[in-house]
Amino acid sequence: MDVRELVGQARQGRPRAVARLISLVENAVENAANGSQSGVSAGGDRAATSALREAMAELATGGARPHPARVIGLTGSPGVGKSTSTGMLIRAFRRRGSTVGVLAVDPSSPFTGGALLGDRVRMQDHATDPGVFIRSMSSRGHLGGLAWATPQALRVLEAAGCDVILVETVGVGQAEVEIARLADTTVVILAPGMGDGVQAAKAGILEVADVLVVNKADRDGVQTTVRELRTMTALVEAPWRPPIVTTVASKAEGVDDLLAALDKHQAYLEESGEARRRRLARARDEIEAIALAQLRSRFAVLHGDSLDVLAERLLAAETDPYAAADDLIAALR
Repeated sequence: MDVRELVGQARQGRPRAVARLISLVENAVENAANGSQSGVSAGGDRAATSALREAMAELATGGARPHPARVIGLTGSPGVGKSTSTGMLIRAFRRRGSTVGVLAVDPSSPFTGGALLGDRVRMQDHATDPGVFIRSMSSRGHLGGLAWATPQALRVLEAAGCDVILVETVGVGQAEVEIARLADTTVVILAPGMGDGVQAAKAGILEVADVLVVNKADRDGVQTTVRELRTMTALVEAPWRPPIVTTVASKAEGVDDLLAALDKHQAYLEESGEARRRRLARARDEIEAIALAQLRSRFAVLHGDSLDVLAERLLAAETDPYAAADDLIAALR
């Protein structure tokens, strides 16, 4: 099947075509990332990159949708119930009649590069629903809680007609908040007994949260966690202050409150113009990432020897890093 036919079938919402297109995106983006780091660009990698460029061009020819897909990111520490919360939201949006796409990013092994991709196991209830597409993606060592190919995979799911796209990150720690640059609404999930509000603020998650969810609210300590979060969010000086919602995702308790908070934030985004600003920023980041990957690849392939010479001169104290960088850029022109 050629790329044009693959994109055409994906636009019709055919799951197999959508899956193959995302696989194409993953492989090509990963090859580009590896090539830019190692300086190796094999014929197969160039063919994959060419197919990816053709696919993105075909996806772009359809024009912008009148109502872009809502991109909702779910993040938080391991064990707080992100996958269970994602499953709860899938059911809630499906009851509304929305088609739902899910990108569940799992951590990859630093030794084998493989991943468990366990989110498919937790979301088996939706496996036969034609209105739901779930794709597990390995982070493949990419930091920030996402995979390299997530932005392009979002484009595929939106073209396939998904009304809502849920992006579940790997269990994140401090400073791993890349999801905030990708999603329209970022949901930060916490659980009682997994760190106090000061620790949450230290991790930076309060700064990226549009909605705060305290899951596993049937456990002891939930009111303490909520109280600490309220104290911290009271210090936020911004047009939008994240609401705090308590849920028991395993029992679908609190789902209506969570949906109401998500809808309220979506209305704020549209009324304030923040939605367009975030989507523009997302497009800028995507373009910049692709351009930088291409530049790194050119540096590695064309000027690997020059870079080694400059590194030797820097170690010998014959130049400084800024002058060496200027020389490298001059060699690229």
